[in-house]
Amino acid sequence: MTLNPTELALIDRWQRNFPLVERPFTIVGQSLGLNETATIEIFQRLREAGVVSRIGAVVRPHTVGASTLAAMRVPAERLDAVAAIVTGQPAVNHNYQRAHAFNLWFVIAGPDSEAVAATIRRIEEESELRVLNLPLLRSYHIDLGFSLAENHSTARSDARPAGGYWSDPFDRSLLGAIEAGLPIVARPYRDVAEVLGVDEEEVRSRLRQLAISGIINRFGCVVRHRALGYIANAMAVWDMADDLVDDIGHRFARNPNVTLCYRRPRVLPDWPYNLFCMVHAKTKRDAFAVIDDLNLIADAEVGKQAVLFSTRCFKQRGATFSNQTGGLH
Repeated sequence: MTLNPTELALIDRWQRNFPLVERPFTIVGQSLGLNETATIEIFQRLREAGVVSRIGAVVRPHTVGASTLAAMRVPAERLDAVAAIVTGQPAVNHNYQRAHAFNLWFVIAGPDSEAVAATIRRIEEESELRVLNLPLLRSYHIDLGFSLAENHSTARSDARPAGGYWSDPFDRSLLGAIEAGLPIVARPYRDVAEVLGVDEEEVRSRLRQLAISGIINRFGCVVRHRALGYIANAMAVWDMADDLVDDIGHRFARNPNVTLCYRRPRVLPDWPYNLFCMVHAKTKRDAFAVIDDLNLIADAEVGKQAVLFSTRCFKQRGATFSNQTGGLH
């Protein structure tokens, strides 16, 4: 989908720091000379068109609930059937086909580690195939937001969570209430508060605290990049020496073209890689250019390496923090 300059500017600017005020869309539209009604109409249209997945929270892994990245080596003739089994699991929020022997990749996120383990067991039982479980060991950058302008080469800082705050059951309920996104209405936080039976200011205050503490990694528009032409979705993986991987991971994370960067375990002999980066680009050539830059950062430390491009998306939505199947709309 081609966006006009106003639409692009809105979703680009508000991928982060969406206003935690009574009438956020009034503030969101001001810089472009839009009133509240016009701004709401634009966001409603972009969500209906599939450009904006939701306006909400990107939560740092393992701060609320549990999650893992998993993969399967599926015979080509069974791929659609097995993908349907995986997609049908409520705790699976992303499910992609990738060009590799391990050709089905998915993220499981649930209220606790047992929910994640139970999902893996069900998938293995129903598919009669083994699931490669790759839990997060350390995150260097997890955001999935980047400038949508043609030139987004400004270096980013190596951000770390502030810490000092522990989430409680109300935080889980709050994140569950907005897991499908804020309602796109004049006073979205009031609608959330009514569902939870609390004061509107309590909703905004808790979201603010979760963001300050780093539990919410980003609060704003979650964009479906494929709808905007970012169709070269590459997961680049490296086998890095254990004593070097953290330093290199933090250096990779400063590259503004890297949307995710984290360490996960090797599972030998099938999976020898321990450093993962996600790169979203408009062409494979652009993606490989970013990966070449990362290899220069690593210098001679690169061992085995692979680049897995996604070829099909079976499922994509935000993580689930409640037992509900939906959220506010």
